[in-house]
Amino acid sequence: MDTYFLAFEHRQPPEPLPYSPWREALWQFLATVTLVIGGWYILWRWTHSLNPEAMWLAVPLALAETLAYLGLILFVINLWQDQPLPQLSAPATNDEVMPDTPVPGQPITVDVLFATYNEDPELVRLGILDAKAIRYPHPIDIRIHILDDGRRPEMRAVCEAEAVNYITRATNEGYKAGNLRNAMEQTSGDFLVICDADTRPFPTILERTLGHFRDPQMAWVQTPQWFYDLPEGERLTKRLRRRLGRAGEILGRGIEGVFGEIRLGHDPFVNDAQMFYDVILRRRNWANAAFCCGAGSIHRREAVMEAALRSFGTNVESRVLAAEEEITLASRERSVAPALMGAIRTEAVVSEVLTPYRFHVSEDIYTSIVLHSDRERGWKSVQHPTYESKMLSPQDLLSWTIQRYKYAGGSLDILFNDNPLFRKGLTLPQRLMYGSTFWSYLGSIWNLVFLLAPILYLFTGLSPVAAYTPAFFLHVIPFLITLELAMMVGTWGIAGYASKASYLAFFPLGLRAIWTVLRGRKISFPVTPKDRQSGRFLHIVRPQLAIVAATVLGALWAVAALRLGGTSHTVTGVVTNMLWGLNNCFAMWGIIAAALWQPPAAEGEESL
Repeated sequence: MDTYFLAFEHRQPPEPLPYSPWREALWQFLATVTLVIGGWYILWRWTHSLNPEAMWLAVPLALAETLAYLGLILFVINLWQDQPLPQLSAPATNDEVMPDTPVPGQPITVDVLFATYNEDPELVRLGILDAKAIRYPHPIDIRIHILDDGRRPEMRAVCEAEAVNYITRATNEGYKAGNLRNAMEQTSGDFLVICDADTRPFPTILERTLGHFRDPQMAWVQTPQWFYDLPEGERLTKRLRRRLGRAGEILGRGIEGVFGEIRLGHDPFVNDAQMFYDVILRRRNWANAAFCCGAGSIHRREAVMEAALRSFGTNVESRVLAAEEEITLASRERSVAPALMGAIRTEAVVSEVLTPYRFHVSEDIYTSIVLHSDRERGWKSVQHPTYESKMLSPQDLLSWTIQRYKYAGGSLDILFNDNPLFRKGLTLPQRLMYGSTFWSYLGSIWNLVFLLAPILYLFTGLSPVAAYTPAFFLHVIPFLITLELAMMVGTWGIAGYASKASYLAFFPLGLRAIWTVLRGRKISFPVTPKDRQSGRFLHIVRPQLAIVAATVLGALWAVAALRLGGTSHTVTGVVTNMLWGLNNCFAMWGIIAAALWQPPAAEGEESL
């Protein structure tokens, strides 16, 4: 087992972002101004700025801007409102979280489930040891189960040594979702704690979260995932001192004196999920739209099973109706004989699979949609603010690519095949929140346009706007400024550039996922490697390298064209598109550097 992460055991998770009503008011004001100015800009783009001599370029760019603006509207709705979460006291007995229980006054029972397939058993052992250290202020029955889809004797041996339950099955049907279903058939706890093989629960995970379940409609609580093994990087001053000596140290101190501490190589794969959990998902609580993200979530067994039974019944009925319609059309009879209908219904029941967690590559968000759409039961969810577990992050670009492609493909498969925007039972805010998630995965389409547009201008001199006049800058600059200010306030306390750059550089994976789903192909269920994959991965970032190379060559050509004349290039147009292309290159460079990243020789030492 690669034990690099043991050097980071001393690290502590950050505190959740504090709630501030004043910042909320400022954010909402700036967001409103941004949308108004953005709408004004988009309207002007379509009515006054399209270049009639290059409509083949002007229209796609204006359309891409419009689609991105729609995404901005959804993102603002997502971030619109934060809610301070009160710390609820830990319930003492089962009737405090299950008012209708037939046997009140009993200790709460919790099943802690570790789903594993091919991960090192010693890695799973670390999670087992941490789970055994979970504390609770009242008597509680905590049962730890290892769900081994790899059917490994060494994993069974670890379970026997640690005195925890070992569960396996004959096949891997349904992958992780099937693994969880199999475990639910063999366990009976009131609540389920879902863990991946590398999840390390904190002792406080139950005493801080079970209080949410005092609300009998609370179906699950998602806690933020903390990747405690993120590379710290190296201080700029230290890097320059190592390479340039004393002069480099002086230069580094001067630069950091102006811009603050700069670390090179920090979180090269942009794995830090604080922006997602502390801002994006937490701000969905007001709409009851925080979805499950798998590991680190706590589920009410009753909610999961009841939703599964409802879905099972609906699917059986759909099978029966389809068969009945087929028979009546073929036989031209008005009805089907009762005996035959009984046989059809029996066959439908046998054929349908009861799936507490949907058999899907994105089983967590899919199950969330099923529960949220159950209007009759009114199931709720909440994004808990504090970190209650830690886990490992992808430590090389290959592992990162496998994980992100799975996320994108799974989400897009749901969008195209079971679109939640049209799913019966969801509220309008929930539809918009889920829509925001799925819309973001379509962004690779218009992001590609944003990457190619400046390159096309630099090579051809053909502008997507009628002219780079003061009117153009009068419309675009206020929009960009208010947008940056609004996002800065809305995500206050979390650096946002790396996330935006990563989103732009994600375009090849996003396009591949879109194309795969559109062709009707299944997204595979690969397990994200937990060990570092050796080597450099420049072959993965060829599209990003091509964007950088084309932008640089285009800039050189445009400058030469200005000097030689004879083209439609203008100084304003060249400067504007060079700056635009430079921003694109900076975004591409992050993932290119990640492809070259190698762990430092003496990892774990503080980089001073």
